[in-house]
Amino acid sequence: MGIAWGIAGVSLVIWIVLLVGRGGFWLPRPRLDSTALASASQEQSHSVVAIIPARDEEIVIQETLPSILNQDLRGAFHVILVDDRSEDATAAIAHRTADQAGLSHRLTVVNGLPLPSGWAGKVWAMNQGSQLEIARAADYIWFTDADIAHDPGILQALVQKATTEDLDLVSLMAQLRIDSRWDRLLIPAFVYFFAKLYPFRFVNNNRRRIAGAAGGCILVRRTTLDEAGGVEAIRAALIDDCALGRSIKRKGGRVWLGFTHSVRSVRAYGTLRSVWDMVARSAFHQLNYSVTLLSATLVGMLFIYAVPPVATLAGLLAATTGSPGGIVLAVLGGVSWGLMGSSFVPILRHQHSGLGYALLLPVAGILYAAMTLSSAWRHITGRSGMWKGRPYSGT
Repeated sequence: MGIAWGIAGVSLVIWIVLLVGRGGFWLPRPRLDSTALASASQEQSHSVVAIIPARDEEIVIQETLPSILNQDLRGAFHVILVDDRSEDATAAIAHRTADQAGLSHRLTVVNGLPLPSGWAGKVWAMNQGSQLEIARAADYIWFTDADIAHDPGILQALVQKATTEDLDLVSLMAQLRIDSRWDRLLIPAFVYFFAKLYPFRFVNNNRRRIAGAAGGCILVRRTTLDEAGGVEAIRAALIDDCALGRSIKRKGGRVWLGFTHSVRSVRAYGTLRSVWDMVARSAFHQLNYSVTLLSATLVGMLFIYAVPPVATLAGLLAATTGSPGGIVLAVLGGVSWGLMGSSFVPILRHQHSGLGYALLLPVAGILYAAMTLSSAWRHITGRSGMWKGRPYSGT
């Protein structure tokens, strides 16, 4: 029983350290919404070019593109959609959507070039958009995704945030779509784990090296992007948003990452398989393809998420059989489980998911550990490199 106490005790200490010393990652803060800076004065207007990499996005583009074209900005604004060699009607639907909205003058659709060696597909599309003359002349570049919808005032709020606080990159974590029970379990957990890996307060602290961004909504000062080497500096990155945040911060740029209710993903997941594939595509890349880091991650996740419920249930079972140490084990595990679940509640509320899923965070943690292992297996067996029928990177 002493070993079990020790394991449960260490798990409890880890949770206390995480909740106290990890930048309050479990709280959906800081935040920026479309009305946050509505009363702020703005003496000077700033030009912005939005860049949307899009590959086979005909299903979502007609829903999201109007929300981008209709942004209310106090400066020149243009949208570049880079049709990344789609095999569907993405480009045609984009043109038609802009025409129907009476905003075709705001949209340029670029036919993407073949993917060159050494480039990740999405990053190559981002780069092509950023090299157009109109983008080169803009004050800010706004990178967003084809499946992201925005409230009308969010771009102005982003620009005001950047200018009033002299920020070089401002990024918002989009609210992810939740439809099914699998979504309610796994999508808020994804946000929770992302914030634990990249605590927003740490990202926003210039004295800390940790950097990150959320790819659905990134506003970056163009001159700073150029000084950091442009999009080309992250040409091979599969996790392009965090790579861009690191690139900007490494060059001395000021980065800000926050939560919002004004930016939403419309892409549906719905099934365990969909979420599994999303995570397995890049999880092993996040670990730099290191078996050592993979092993440490798996052990850590099991220790953090599996030990509390197992200790609680094992302790209660032992107590019913008369074991004197069962209550102690159950208390250690129960406190850890309680801290874990309580810390999940704010993210569940932010994502409009049921609070009952707080007790199921251990299940989500174990599933994400399995997804990470699956990502490594796919890489080892050569099955990890495809996205919408094309390799992630040019060869």
